[in-house]
Amino acid sequence: MEDKKYKIITFGCQSNLSDSERISGVMESIGFEKTDDYKSSDVLIFNTCSVKQAAEDRVFGQARNLKEIKEKNKNLKIILTGCMMHHNQKYLETKAPFVDIFLDIRKLAELPKKLGYEAPFSPQEYLSLEAKRESNFRAFMPISYGCNNFCAYCIVPFSRGREYSRPYKEIVNEVKDLVKKGYKEIWLLGQNVNSYGIENYSEKTVWAGKTRKGEKPKIKKGCLTFEELLKKIDAIKGDFWIRFTSPHPKDFTDELIDTIKKSKNITKYIHLPVQAGDDEVLKKMNRFYTVKHYEKLVEKIRKKIPDISISTDAIVGFSGETKKQFENTKKLFRKAGFDMAFISKYSPRPQTASQLAFKDDISKEEKEKRFRDLTNTLAKTALANNKKLKNKIVRALVDEESQGKFFGRTEGMKPIEVESKEKIEIGRFYDVKITNINAWSLKGKIISQN
Repeated sequence: MEDKKYKIITFGCQSNLSDSERISGVMESIGFEKTDDYKSSDVLIFNTCSVKQAAEDRVFGQARNLKEIKEKNKNLKIILTGCMMHHNQKYLETKAPFVDIFLDIRKLAELPKKLGYEAPFSPQEYLSLEAKRESNFRAFMPISYGCNNFCAYCIVPFSRGREYSRPYKEIVNEVKDLVKKGYKEIWLLGQNVNSYGIENYSEKTVWAGKTRKGEKPKIKKGCLTFEELLKKIDAIKGDFWIRFTSPHPKDFTDELIDTIKKSKNITKYIHLPVQAGDDEVLKKMNRFYTVKHYEKLVEKIRKKIPDISISTDAIVGFSGETKKQFENTKKLFRKAGFDMAFISKYSPRPQTASQLAFKDDISKEEKEKRFRDLTNTLAKTALANNKKLKNKIVRALVDEESQGKFFGRTEGMKPIEVESKEKIEIGRFYDVKITNINAWSLKGKIISQN
């Protein structure tokens, strides 16, 4: 058989990157070889994101540009999968007429058959399919899929469906295998990662590890609580980092804080999405916590783990957000003292509560102004936090070389440029003395490798 090649174009978050690795695993199991060249591809796969309209527009833009390539290569098969599959297929066919196969990512095991091949594996849950990993030192590993929270602005419950968790033994065995192979950084992924294992989640509002009636949530058979899962993984022998994203503030327990504090492998970094710093906006967003609850949680985390780095997500210009409400978000940013933040301008998504019930009544100009304003507020707290690291020694994982320079991330997820008179290797831990800082990154000299 003549060599067949495939190319994947991935949009979106770490979960999408992980999905693309599983797509690669399936494609290579039926004899395809990966390529970066559009023109030499026999199969071109778009793994899509739907979190913002801009993400979908980029997909449709690229799809429209494929007309010339497809005219020259009549045998080229184009596949669209990922989060955009929540749309009606007729809509997708109109917007992307050159796509041959529309595939629900949860039905990834059916891909060989759709391409005319016999799958060398039995039909199975797609998260259990073997991944062909892009990196030999960093792994993204889903522990759950979907979400039941239905935040008013969020498309995830529609694009990824209801929440379910992988069996803990499968997760632990996969981590053991990764550590044995020398992986240094393992990301545990879930749309609501710290509700891992909770059964009938849609029927109960879980707040700080308890249901509305004050009961401990029921755990799905074959699963553990998130804290128990972390302890199992942390006990695995080896020198590696555990990271996880994204936890929900309403499910962040005291036990989870203590687990992070006492661990040897869980990094002292937490991504804790807040979205807004005003109670009325949070209620409209259906976030299930108040500003006071969030502030107390951050205070508790920083008290128990003083060297922790905390990042967040925030949306500016949500439906009806007043200038005073936006100022409350700035106030929260200052009080929480975030190290990093992913700030986005509100974009209505189809089927969501905010799109159906509220008007997108904040102008693009005002959203842009608030985006810049909140970014400037963040810059001050980030710079203040980074100043504390000057001349300190931190551990970093070097993950990239560009134009003769080496870059990586500290345990606290801060970008860092490193230099050394000795040879620097990608995918290794180094102890680095911080020499220069700014709001968004660090620079340092390697003093030892480990």
